[in-house]
Amino acid sequence: MSIQQWIQCLLVLVFLYANPLYSADEHDHDPAEKSTEAGHNDEDGHDEENRIHLSDEQRRSAGIRVETLTLRPIPTEIEAPGEILLNAYASSQVTPRIKAQVIKRHIRLGNPVSVGEPLVTLSSVAMAEGQGALLVAAQEWRRVKKLGKKVVSERRYLEAQVAFQQARAKLLAYGLTTGQTDRLVTGDAIRQADGRFTLLSPQAGTVIRDDFIIGQMIEPGELLFKITDESRLWVQARVNPKSVPHINMGAPARVLAGTEWIEGKVIQVHHALDETTRTLAVRLEIPNPADRLHPGQFVTARIKTGESGQNALTLPLDAVMRSPDGDWQVFVEEEPGEFEPKEVELLRQLPGLAVIGGLKPGTRVVTQGAFFVQSELAKSGFEVHNH
Repeated sequence: MSIQQWIQCLLVLVFLYANPLYSADEHDHDPAEKSTEAGHNDEDGHDEENRIHLSDEQRRSAGIRVETLTLRPIPTEIEAPGEILLNAYASSQVTPRIKAQVIKRHIRLGNPVSVGEPLVTLSSVAMAEGQGALLVAAQEWRRVKKLGKKVVSERRYLEAQVAFQQARAKLLAYGLTTGQTDRLVTGDAIRQADGRFTLLSPQAGTVIRDDFIIGQMIEPGELLFKITDESRLWVQARVNPKSVPHINMGAPARVLAGTEWIEGKVIQVHHALDETTRTLAVRLEIPNPADRLHPGQFVTARIKTGESGQNALTLPLDAVMRSPDGDWQVFVEEEPGEFEPKEVELLRQLPGLAVIGGLKPGTRVVTQGAFFVQSELAKSGFEVHNH
């Protein structure tokens, strides 16, 4: 070998030794070390299939807040949506008991009425016959009673008395009041027996329905007027069945109508679930100051349970969400910025709060921004990190 060839071989060896791609350290790694490093990367990256990583900027922009679960006193109120209803115990329907024709209207929709106030005058053939029979029976009864039992036989005396009572009872059954029948037998017989009669208000209140016109033929039982006392109304609150055992009859309650809170109380609890909402109806009674509330309004009801001294794990309602399979879940912070859904049990729903089970005190849970975390997790296809 010449000196020139020897120098060339020396330069090749120097190049190979100095090139990092051919470093002995790179080629002599232990396979076990490679496996360990790969395992570490998986642990940091993709072995957790149902976890999401959010950067500091994402958490700040979404307003995500994480708090440590602690046992806290349970509030003593249950919140539920509600609807204002008529107080059926302070309402009346006015209907004729015989077929009749409308002759005159005395009151209109929205008018206040008092007990015994005239509402509508009707005319009926059946009433005319009844009025005539009563007048004849009344006249006979007055004559027999004046003669006395010493002049007429006991049988005739009894028959006259019974005939009068039956004729009077028939008109009462037709819808006249005792006062109206009394005035009929003491007034002008010819004028009174014309088949006309007036229906009177059975209670004080407001007319909220009068769907008829003058001259209309009305069938027995057909609604002419609906009257209600709106000074006290009902609220039908829809309550989670799990909360109902904590509600007592007469318990204080309050209702938010617009921006005003109105105090009331529990008067009834239904025993059948609503087929659509799967809730139980709890009926409240509330005053109606200045007639500001009306049936059909939607309100928020809060009912006191009377409980005290109980501690439980509570979260804001927005922090508890439905998972894709329909279970309740929250998002737990396993590591800073690492969030994982955990299934929980919704024990009770309170005003703005959810009482949960299934987690231990000390768990770090997302209390604000849970919807954003759930959305990001869904977009990631349930993969670990979505950097």
